[in-house]
Amino acid sequence: MGIDIIFKIAAVGLITAIINQILKKSDKDEIATLVTLAGLVIVLIMIINMIGQLFDTLRTVFGMY
Repeated sequence: MGIDIIFKIAAVGLITAIINQILKKSDKDEIATLVTLAGLVIVLIMIINMIGQLFDTLRTVFGMY
């Protein structure tokens, strides 16, 4: 869970940026915008899962049910 997530987020951002640039050069701006939004949603889902794990850990540490 350490630095792996940072590399995953960076990889999603890099791939999204490359695809975005390719689509913009091909005059497909609408699809490029959708690809950017899809990349953002993927990263947000990853972060939401991490926040859920954080809350579960806090619950177990403090003994809350």
